[in-house]
Amino acid sequence: MYLKSLLSVLAALALLAADAPADAPAKVDAAGVPNLIRLSDHIYQGAMPQGDAGFASLEKLGVTTVISVDGARPDLEDAHKHGIRYVHLPMGYDGMTREQALRVAKAVRDLPGPVYIHCHKGTMRGPTAAAVAHLFLDDHCTVDQALEGMTLAGFDPHYINLWAAPKELKRPTTKELDEVSGVFLESAPPPGLTDFMVHVNATFEDLQAIRKAEWKAPKDKPDLDPPHEALQLVEHFKELQRLPKTAERPEDFRAKLADALDKAQQFEDVLRVTKAKAFSAPAAEEAHKRMDAACLSCHAVYRDAPAKKKDR
Repeated sequence: MYLKSLLSVLAALALLAADAPADAPAKVDAAGVPNLIRLSDHIYQGAMPQGDAGFASLEKLGVTTVISVDGARPDLEDAHKHGIRYVHLPMGYDGMTREQALRVAKAVRDLPGPVYIHCHKGTMRGPTAAAVAHLFLDDHCTVDQALEGMTLAGFDPHYINLWAAPKELKRPTTKELDEVSGVFLESAPPPGLTDFMVHVNATFEDLQAIRKAEWKAPKDKPDLDPPHEALQLVEHFKELQRLPKTAERPEDFRAKLADALDKAQQFEDVLRVTKAKAFSAPAAEEAHKRMDAACLSCHAVYRDAPAKKKDR
């Protein structure tokens, strides 16, 4: 009789645990790990760990796998000193594809944990990836709870495609996750300047189409959001500045890139309407011209100039 009662109590406790909501995200103070947030016993998110001190803090938390969705090469040396494995799955600011989401979730599910997911500052891409992984792998995690972790990180909802990811990406089946490759690189090959310029040009063409449509989404691309596209251009230029290949370029090239970034930020500010600031088409046109001129100034020297004989 006693054994039967005990089994009944244990079964009831198991049911209560199964119905328990996901933990609320919480800030954690740790040396060398800015913006560290605990989402669950298995998932942490934050900024890029700062050298040996950062990885020492992660080791104390029990973290055994770090997933970077940033473009920069991971700090493998300091990670390995603390017995931590790296997984490098770079993503951009333009959103999270289902393939990217499944890869992150697969790594979180199958690799030893707890897992720490980070981008550069721990405010946009990292929290998005962590939120989606948490949502995919924990049946008790709701979309609102996933977004709560992003908000706590200081997420800027102007990054509309990243903000939409937890709401739009549907939880996969176990079979779907099982079929995802379990081979993960510790450091993905860095993109070259040419690769990045492809993205810059594509975004610039979308902005040209918006301009021709009188600063609205063109009919053939109704999903384009003018301020968001300008924001994407800003982020492309920021990431270009961080490329190792950019550091190897002449100082003049880096100065022109900084000027293009400055003009792109001004352009985005003009397109972004607030309660205190109405939209001005003439101001948008002028800001676009300044940005275009900054880009052309760089192209004239570093893209369109005839190659030297030794480079041909």
